[in-house]
Amino acid sequence: MSPPVKRSVTIGGHRTSVSLEDAFWRELREIAKAQEVPAAALIAAIDAKRPPEVGLATALRLYILAEVLKRQA
Repeated sequence: MSPPVKRSVTIGGHRTSVSLEDAFWRELREIAKAQEVPAAALIAAIDAKRPPEVGLATALRLYILAEVLKRQA
């Protein structure tokens, strides 16, 4: 287990910070690699689809969880 790590990303031309645990950052990079897109582009796509009441970190965790569960099915 690790505490969340804050990283800066650019979404829609503006910088923002996102805090995720190392395991989520690693998996996010693997998903982006498998989809042949930069991690920043994947984060931007997830951000664009999330409802306004759901924070970006939560949306990323839920997306990553869904992708991992798909692989296990």
